Amino acid sequence: MKTSESEYRVEMTGISKSFGVVSVLENVNLKVKPGEIHALLGENGAGKSTLVKILSGVHQKDSGKITLNGQEINPKNTHEGQVLGISVVYQELSLVNDLSVAENIYLHKLGASKFWMNWKKITEDAQELIDSLGFEIDAAARVRDLSIVQKQVVEIAKALSEDTKVLVLDEPTTVFDPTDIKKLFDNLFKLKAKGISIIYISHHLDEIFKIADSVTVLRDGVDTGSMAVADTDADGVIRLMIGRELKDLYPPRNVQVGEVPVFEVKNLTAKDTLVHDVSFSVRPGEILGIAGLGGSGRTETAKLIFGAHKKKSGTMLLNGKEIKTNTPVCAVGHQIGFVSEDRKEEGVFLPLSIRRNISVTNFTGISGKLGFINTDNEYKNVVGLIDKLSIKAPSSEIDVKNLSGGNQQKVALAKWLSVDSKVIFIDEPTRGVDVGAKVEIYNLINEVAEKGVGVVVISSDMPEIMGISDRILVMYKGTIYGELPKDKFSEENILRYSIGKQLK
Repeated sequence: MKTSESEYRVEMTGISKSFGVVSVLENVNLKVKPGEIHALLGENGAGKSTLVKILSGVHQKDSGKITLNGQEINPKNTHEGQVLGISVVYQELSLVNDLSVAENIYLHKLGASKFWMNWKKITEDAQELIDSLGFEIDAAARVRDLSIVQKQVVEIAKALSEDTKVLVLDEPTTVFDPTDIKKLFDNLFKLKAKGISIIYISHHLDEIFKIADSVTVLRDGVDTGSMAVADTDADGVIRLMIGRELKDLYPPRNVQVGEVPVFEVKNLTAKDTLVHDVSFSVRPGEILGIAGLGGSGRTETAKLIFGAHKKKSGTMLLNGKEIKTNTPVCAVGHQIGFVSEDRKEEGVFLPLSIRRNISVTNFTGISGKLGFINTDNEYKNVVGLIDKLSIKAPSSEIDVKNLSGGNQQKVALAKWLSVDSKVIFIDEPTRGVDVGAKVEIYNLINEVAEKGVGVVVISSDMPEIMGISDRILVMYKGTIYGELPKDKFSEENILRYSIGKQLK
């Protein structure tokens, strides 16, 4: 029997959108039923975020039709979208750092009363909502004091605090560990059972085949197919996404790793975080992976080494000589690079161009003898990295804020790859990056290692950390709990160390 329009919660038909002369969407269709988890896939810049922003009222379509429960809608702003029951959790967080968790969750209700706010009730309601999601977060805490994982949970709670009929999740698990992902999926199944429609955007194809009912694929602003997940597989989806076969996701490691460590930390302990007694080394040409659950201290360790957190005790050695990195400037001076997991706050300068973002860490390399920037050198360096990473932009002068999330991530990585580093820490290297671009980033990480750089990769994606690393350290409660050589790599072994258990 043919499905009628009334059976769809959301139907977007013939949606087109251009920004100036750049066409972003062309005649795109998306249909989502009540109580359905519908995956929306595509490479970075394919138009996924633009499509959901049109649905929620951030952007206005140039042409096409949108219906909600069979009634045509045209939300002119996000408030109108929220009133209609459309809630979006974007890849880039939009919380107010100086407000509490509860105030962020119920921000849309603040000021609704003509007399006074019942702050106690707001905090209690927020705490109940967060507890129902299965996460331990204090609703009275300031958002700026939360980890990025906790902030992501607050964003989801904020979306669910409203009368949601359609929930859009844009890359929700990029910083989640396996335990957090399971909690999220359990919650999505509960929402699905209540009849809420969920549009799920992700570059993790394994997630799609675990939770989604249907999938729509975009490529270069055009929908290349919609189908039931049961009727396709990962290879079929990839072909629709990138228009070609993808042979090898993780490139082979043929690098000659040095014997003597290029960088060592001994008994490193922080003043203001849980990191304590951390010791490890990385050798020239080695890709060292660091795994662990959220809150295990992985990111805090990298920031401590980079001078963003204060050290209490311990030593760091670069090529056998003790160094001090009291500030990030000191760390850069010692040729230590750091790609942050939080690209919006720490990874890129959103108002600046791609060129300026990439060049900001490498003034020495692109300057002449008198200290003036050599524009020819700068141009060659920037264009070379844009080409290597396949950053989708019409020009290097485009502001980074106008790029898709995945292309912003590439710029954050390019910024540090342009520097002649001795050791580089890369936190969540492929956060929000499509499957085709992941291969480009992995190849580039390999190239960096081939130059004799010690590369330390922090990742919540276990297949990724196993696929690119020579050796894996696992953190638990702020310290290194276990080490895995290549022949011991397995998700089970990583998880056992991650929860403080020994290997079987």
